[in-house]
Amino acid sequence: MDPEKLKAEVKRRLPEGRFRHVLRVADTAVEMAVRFGADPEDARTAALLHDVAKAMPKEELRELVLSEGDPAGVLGFHHELWHAPAGAIIAEREFGISGGAVLDAIRFHTTGRAGMGVLEQIIYVADMTEPGRDFPGAEELRQESLQSLSGGLTACSAHTIRYLAGKRAQIHPETLACYNDSLHRKDMNS
Repeated sequence: MDPEKLKAEVKRRLPEGRFRHVLRVADTAVEMAVRFGADPEDARTAALLHDVAKAMPKEELRELVLSEGDPAGVLGFHHELWHAPAGAIIAEREFGISGGAVLDAIRFHTTGRAGMGVLEQIIYVADMTEPGRDFPGAEELRQESLQSLSGGLTACSAHTIRYLAGKRAQIHPETLACYNDSLHRKDMNS
């Protein structure tokens, strides 16, 4: 799909602030794709669609995720995770996205998972490190992700785990698996 048409359709579905976030993630993802050897157009597509379901009502997200059997195993966790697999379903059904890497990057951008491909890692990290993110520690995550993709993945997944543990919130098992796998990747690259 033409990137401008895709942007227009995503913009129609999201509040203005969320749409601006999506555009910043897309710019960050394209830069990372060039740096780390992924297809920039796949990175742009996945980034533009990563939050396409974010503004949907919780009940609609649940039904959409259930329609596919909850492949990412998110329904037993906080509803903030549900938009990722729902977005992958929308990307496939409504936008005709058939590339498994693009769909997986959308599906797992909230939880991460072990064995993430390069594009999945880029979307996960770009979502947390885009320039508009200003939470405590965001700049450190940006700096880490400039050094290496696996280092950025480790830093971002560790940040998520610390944040959720600090709130005494459930941590999705795939987030823990993502963190552990990222440590293994760093060890192999050392």
